[in-house]
Amino acid sequence: MPVNADSDNAEPVDPADYLAINRANWDSRVAIHEQGYDLDRFRSEPSFLSSVVGNDVPLLGNLADLDVVHLQCHIGTDTLSLARLGARLTGLDLSPRSIESARRLAVDCGVSIEYVESDVYGAVDALGAERFDLVYTGVGALCWLPDIRRWAQVVADLLRPGGQLFIREGHPVLWALCDPRPDGLFVMEFPYFESDGTVFTETTTYVEHDGDLAAPTIVAFNHGIAEIFNALWSAGLTITMFEEHRSLYWNAFPAAMEDDGHGGFRLRERGEVLPLSYTLRAMKN
Repeated sequence: MPVNADSDNAEPVDPADYLAINRANWDSRVAIHEQGYDLDRFRSEPSFLSSVVGNDVPLLGNLADLDVVHLQCHIGTDTLSLARLGARLTGLDLSPRSIESARRLAVDCGVSIEYVESDVYGAVDALGAERFDLVYTGVGALCWLPDIRRWAQVVADLLRPGGQLFIREGHPVLWALCDPRPDGLFVMEFPYFESDGTVFTETTTYVEHDGDLAAPTIVAFNHGIAEIFNALWSAGLTITMFEEHRSLYWNAFPAAMEDDGHGGFRLRERGEVLPLSYTLRAMKN
């Protein structure tokens, strides 16, 4: 994630470069995340769910017998959790090492999940059009994509008529922030609106680990709330639910956050001043 990373520059990035750079970065995270994502608990407890999916069960509704695709699924813990709620799951990710790890976890847990290696913009070619009842996108996904309108069209093309999109995502205000100043105040330093991308160096990931990432460079993109809404509307989706939240599922600002008691983190002081994440549902017309 861009939060808690050092910005190298804000020069435009060639789209071919962003894919290669971000793929290498996510490949380099896999071995670390395999140690920090409670995989042994997934293997030993057939009903165990990731904290993200577990907390969103009331919002997700009944997934039994639905065809669901999880875009940007990484090593598949949320994907597996959705399958444990009764859905037929497909996971898609640009990182080959992530896909390999996700497949191993599914086999270990005795759950049938189709995993496909592809970037999001190639999802329709890789999976087929109008195959799914639900497109699921988890936390920290849209910030890796340069064109939100293109993403929304992919979502619409993957869904059957009447199918739905579900997102829990970091708020665009969050992605625009730098670490709090010594006086505790936050500053919006990075773009809120869609831009050509910002290059960051992120030597660590969001789980505790020793050593630096082998591929620490990332290219991040932000998309304002209106840009996301307009993209979905233009693609023929109707937004049916939108909520902003004061909490996150990772500790983005260790000096300023505390455990929220529900598997996430919130600001220790004045939590009402910043939206940190949001959930959104939309339906294909």
